[in-house]
Parts: sequence; C-alpha cells; structure tokens
Amino acid sequence: TQPAAPIYPVIPSGAGNVLHSPVQRSSDPAVPPADLEEITRGNTTFALDFYREVRGQPGNLFFSPYSLSLALAMLYAGAAGETAAQMAKTLHFSLPAERLHPAFNALDQRLQGQRTSSSADRAPLTLSIANSLWGQKDHAFLPAFLDSLASSYGAGLRLADFAAQAEQARQAINAWVAEETHDRIQDLIPQGSIDAATRLVLANAIYFKADWTQPFDANLTRDGDFHALDGSLQQVKMMAWKDAQTLRYGRGDNYQAVELPYEGGASMLLLVPEAGSFPAFEDGLDAARLQAIQSQMQDTEIKVILPKFEFTSDFQLADTLSKLGMPAAFDPGGADFSAIDGARDLFVSQVLHKAFVAVDEKGTEAAAATAVVMELSALRQQDLVLLLVDRPFLFLIRDQASGAVLFMGRFVGN
Repeated sequence: TQPAAPIYPVIPSGAGNVLHSPVQRSSDPAVPPADLEEITRGNTTFALDFYREVRGQPGNLFFSPYSLSLALAMLYAGAAGETAAQMAKTLHFSLPAERLHPAFNALDQRLQGQRTSSSADRAPLTLSIANSLWGQKDHAFLPAFLDSLASSYGAGLRLADFAAQAEQARQAINAWVAEETHDRIQDLIPQGSIDAATRLVLANAIYFKADWTQPFDANLTRDGDFHALDGSLQQVKMMAWKDAQTLRYGRGDNYQAVELPYEGGASMLLLVPEAGSFPAFEDGLDAARLQAIQSQMQDTEIKVILPKFEFTSDFQLADTLSKLGMPAAFDPGGADFSAIDGARDLFVSQVLHKAFVAVDEKGTEAAAATAVVMELSALRQQDLVLLLVDRPFLFLIRDQASGAVLFMGRFVGN
C-alpha cells in the first residue's frame, strides 16, 4: 500500500506545478577532500567501464559519464537492498549514502564555480549542470527521498500526469532538456518511451562551452587525409597552429597523448593510438592505464594538427547497465526502490542518454542529457613534436582541478 502523500507545498512554476521539499540545497556542504577524490575516482572508473561496454557501436561515439553518474546517483538515493548493492558496485559508489550525496553536491558546485579567462578576446568557460524530477501527480513519494534530492541535487519534483497526458509530459521534459543544453540536445526522450505506467523520470542536463587557451589559426585550416577506422581514406578539415606550444605530452609503445587546455581550468586529453592499434588500445583502456598515461606526461614543445568535427550520439542503456552489473534495477519483479515511495512497485524501464560535441579552431561546445524512466512493475615526451592526428583517436574533456571526466568520446572518421 502507498503511504500518505507528504504534506509539502505545491508551487506553480513555468515548468508546471512543483512539489517542493522544505529542505534547501546545501550551498556549502562540509565534505572532506578525500571524499571528493573518492567519487571522482569512482566516476572515472565507471566512465571507462561504460566506454568498454558501448565501444562496439559503429562510428563516432560521445557521452557524458558525469551526467550518467549524476542521474544514477539520484536514482540510487531511492534504491534499497540488492538493487542498491548492485548499483553501488556498478557505479563505483564506495562512500556510504550519507557521504556520497553531499560529495556529489560539493563536486557539482565546485565544477560550476566562477571561471575566468586569461585574455579579453577569449570567453571564460561555461559549465552548467541541472537536475530535475518529474513524478506522477497522485503518486505518493517519500519525504526522505524528496529531501535528499533537494538537499544534494537541487531537484524539486515537477508534477506530471503520465497516466492521462503522457505525451504532454514527454514534451515538457524534452523542452526542459533543450533549454538547459542551449538547444543542443533535442528529443532526448523519444515518442512512446513514456506511457500511462510511468511514475517518475529523473533527468540531468550538462552544457559546456570553452575556448582553447591557444586557439587554432583558422587561416591554416586545410583539407587533409584521415585514415578512418574502416580503412577508408577520408578528407577532413584539419586545424593547425602557426607556432609550437608547450603542452603536457607523453608517448608509449603504441600511443601518443597530449592535453589541450581550455580557458577556465578544463582540458581535452587526446589519446592517439599508433596506426592499426586503435582496437587493442581501446580494449585495454581502464582507470589504471589512464592514470599511468597521465602520470608519464611532461611539458613538451609540440605542434598538433587536429580534425575539426561535430556529431551527436544517443543511447538506450538498460541492457548496457544490466550487463555492467545492475540488472535488478530493470527487473519488474525484483527491483527495490522502496526508498522512493515506501513500496517495491517501481522499476527502471529505460535509461536514455544523448550527447553533442563540436570542436573547431576557437574551442569546444558539448552538451549531454540523461533520463531515467521509472514505471510501475505491475504495469511495466620529446623535443619538438609534431602530432598529426590523422587516424582514430579518443578524447576526454576533464576539469583540471578535480580530475572529473565531464565528457568522453572517440572520432574514427566521418
């Protein structure tokens, strides 16, 4: 049986009525640095686990592990029993819940702190992260669940009528995502993904835009050869600098790596395997290997010639996350999200993710969004180096201070 609905105020807003917990978001959570390091380490491990699971998809690939971890952390706040244990293991949530959620809050606020630019002609980095909950208007959600998400994620519960107006609710959630990502993520939730059985949707949106500390010279951009993963020789726009730059660089037996900094304290880490070794390198990339690569990088005089590219990736992740180790969340008969509503009547029907990236001479724009749809189970190094990036490569967009991996992807050709 459902518990009595919590007596919380319902406040009209531009996005519809919002059920507000009286708990305010903690603006300065007392989180020890070790906890921030722990969740960042865990999130990075999950990012690479996830990449290995989805890398079999053809073509270019891009996603935001940070968006995924945030959305699933909100879901984890409502999980119990074996469902919670599987999620913690899969997502590498090693901190107890009472420390995990404040740590996510602290990292989130640190990432969105004031960013500056070193030059008047280059914009400071923009990074915005938003969370939201959309719940069936007559479904009783537990106060402790709403309080946790309000305190650590700043998410109020927007009331929707999935039972009678599922399509209207889907459009409202997609409109919120589009607005929060500057219209870069459209139609995150496809038609038919929400129906009368839907009771809760947890959503996260992240938007990033940053100028290179050293922009590429647009006058030097030329058509160039790119050896695609499928063996074809393609013509792509190649960007270059007139002069060499001092950047962190390293090389191993079968790869080169370079870190391209942005204004405002973020960077893109390029991992460029030697010709013919991309699949093997990709297969062997885990958190320990990434750490080893980064630890061997040193300041080096280098010129980089890099493709200019833009693309979008989208995913439906129920099977992927099940294979990674959390199948219980997707089992209508076995999911335990009793910390959401006091009953074991909800399961995750879909986890949807979509991400956009554009890299040009000036900098990078990236956006991503994640939606978790829940339903009622009863219903459903060297001297001067020249790095010519003319072959498939991986790239990670990272916050330099915390090491948080905001986005990750690969470019294998057009």
